[in-house]
Amino acid sequence: MTVSFRPENPDQVADVVRTAIIESRPLDVVADGSKRAWGRPAEAGDTLDVRGLAGVVAYEPEELILTAKPATPLAKIEAVLAERHQHLAFEPVDFGPLIGGNGGTLSRSGTLGGAVLCNLGGPRRVKVGAARDHVLGFHGVSGRGEVFKAGGRVVKNVTGFDLSKLIAGSFGTLAVVTELTVRALPAPEETRTLVVRGLDDAAAVQAMTTALSSAADVSGAAHLPAAVAAASAVAALATAAAGATLLRLEGPEPSVAARAADLLRLLRQFGEAAVLQRDESLVLWREVRDAAPFAAGRERQVWRLSVPPAQGARVVRQVLAVLAGDAFYDWGGGLVWLALSPVPTAGAGVVRAAVAAAGGHATLIRAEATVRQQVPVFQPQPPALAALTLRVKESFDPHRVLNPGRMYAGV
Repeated sequence: MTVSFRPENPDQVADVVRTAIIESRPLDVVADGSKRAWGRPAEAGDTLDVRGLAGVVAYEPEELILTAKPATPLAKIEAVLAERHQHLAFEPVDFGPLIGGNGGTLSRSGTLGGAVLCNLGGPRRVKVGAARDHVLGFHGVSGRGEVFKAGGRVVKNVTGFDLSKLIAGSFGTLAVVTELTVRALPAPEETRTLVVRGLDDAAAVQAMTTALSSAADVSGAAHLPAAVAAASAVAALATAAAGATLLRLEGPEPSVAARAADLLRLLRQFGEAAVLQRDESLVLWREVRDAAPFAAGRERQVWRLSVPPAQGARVVRQVLAVLAGDAFYDWGGGLVWLALSPVPTAGAGVVRAAVAAAGGHATLIRAEATVRQQVPVFQPQPPALAALTLRVKESFDPHRVLNPGRMYAGV
């Protein structure tokens, strides 16, 4: 018989983990479930539901610091920060609409813990880094049943091993996080997007590279081929019947206006550019952040590729020469989203061969559970790195009671 535990505080979490160790009952650690259909299904029967660990613990807007429990909804975090004109600069991704979970019923799915533990950052990563770069510290319970904390409330508190960096992206396989402290930043006063239409993928990467290398301080660079742009809720893109290369500028209004004028002159070599104002820009970059163009057509299998920007267009050509699908680019071409017509292996051999030749890696984001059990969801690790991953898992969770198999089979 499977059991679902719902602790209300860290001591209860520790009790559940210790019981799981004694009884050899692995735990599937979950909060709102918005990312449950991503990654391998956990090799666990019982559930550790941490939704009871929710709420903002402390917020110091003058210090740009927020501490909250892991199951605090991102919608709540964002609302609290917005009252003081601040935000989470790494733009936590909302995969609810793409992969299921609560995304179909809530305007904003996901929790703070889920965003950090999956290390999910949006288009602004080209400027401010990943989620892990904004975590100052955390409290948690290891797979040994030990309560511990790491980091602190200021960057200089980090000494020795920076466990905050390690826990980010661990998918709950190392510890049950019970509290997180993250850095907030002032929200931009103004946002505008320059749109260059009609470029092919290779030319779009050149345009994005030119913009990112300029003094314009671009905070987002993406390219939507025509078929993808047609799915946008922004009419200027949906009705243009052309690809759209997007460059975001943020900051004080006079600065944004001046930088936009400079960037328009710089990009003339690639064609005429239009300017989208704040409201349309906000909608558009949420679409890019959440891979919204691929949310529909749930039967399609979705990959997220990390490649050198100069190689992205070649990788896409190589994959789409064999498999039917669509692609778009973020992070100046360094992040490629692929939506492919379904095949039993999700096209893993073709995708990973193309990515390996470019020196990148590939993650399967959306596919049926049976496919995700058979195909490595995350990039297969070389032997030395796999051995290190196993040693880290053994150090934190020697009894393998926390989300076993969630990232790699048997780990």
